[in-house]
Amino acid sequence: MKAKRIIVGLLLLLLFLSGCSQGQNRGEVVNIYNWGSYIDKDLLRKFEEETGITVIYSNFNTNEDMYVKLKSGGTNYDVVVPSDYMIERLIKDGMLRKINWQNVPNIKYVDAEYLNHVYDPHQEYSAPFFWGTLGIIYNTTLVDDVVDSWGILWDEKYSREIIMLDSSRDSLGIALKYLGYSMNSVDSGEMEQAKELLEKQYPLVYAYLVDQTRDVMINAEAALAVIYSGDAMDALSNNEDLEYIIPKEGSNLWFDAMVIPAGSKNPENAEAFINFMLSPENAAQNSEFVYYSIPSSAAKELLEEELRDSEVAYPPKNKLKELEVFRDPGPFIKVYDDLWQDVKNQ
Repeated sequence: MKAKRIIVGLLLLLLFLSGCSQGQNRGEVVNIYNWGSYIDKDLLRKFEEETGITVIYSNFNTNEDMYVKLKSGGTNYDVVVPSDYMIERLIKDGMLRKINWQNVPNIKYVDAEYLNHVYDPHQEYSAPFFWGTLGIIYNTTLVDDVVDSWGILWDEKYSREIIMLDSSRDSLGIALKYLGYSMNSVDSGEMEQAKELLEKQYPLVYAYLVDQTRDVMINAEAALAVIYSGDAMDALSNNEDLEYIIPKEGSNLWFDAMVIPAGSKNPENAEAFINFMLSPENAAQNSEFVYYSIPSSAAKELLEEELRDSEVAYPPKNKLKELEVFRDPGPFIKVYDDLWQDVKNQ
């Protein structure tokens, strides 16, 4: 009898373990929604091997596209990587879940200067991923003028040789800054002037792009482009004729961070992924793959000298003080969106 009970017990244990294994295979996933070309895919495979969690990975092109996708519902994302002002908006709209930092001990590697920013003042919802600047990249063999101002993007001499960002906040922000206004303006008169300036520029623009800008400039298909600093670093490393500058009128200092949507079905897996990406070794590997700046001195020390010492990637602190961080304009965002459509629908 005793032997029989032991056998039955062993059979039940085997069935239980089998069921757990099958359940784990079905459920251990993490759905990641990120910018295009923003991660070394080898890291995704490494994460899967180390954790047994399957990564489902997809991309978005702009913060606004990402917001619409999340707002519409029907998505099962566990980790999303928005920018500062969009994180602020998502928090206000109740669309994010607080991170359990006990599950993310590698947050200790993030430098204090990148924590508790205005978009997440209590550091409850976001884990810093990358940061950088917005500027102009230009081909020195095609541009013979001094490039130090946003104004060159309106020079008819470079008609059809100019690339602008396909982004309402960035492009309208540039026009606002060139006019002497804040990139965070919520003044209808200032916004109308910015729109008119972009409409005047429209015939000069070769294309409105985002991720493709890097390759276009590497291939010398345009003379000037608005570009994020990480993409600029990548382009500069592939074409010695290119230069990058932050215009004298000022520009945008941006931060991208990992967040967990409120509707995440796998929040602990999300936290495991966030913790994995904050490891200095993994953060450095990712930075060397995509060329963007990392918010961790421990990770920065592991970078190759060319990237670690670059003033494009890591500008002097005094230059950063002159730059603006985008804020969520609240309901006024509709004005930005509507004016941007007016510009592009000419």
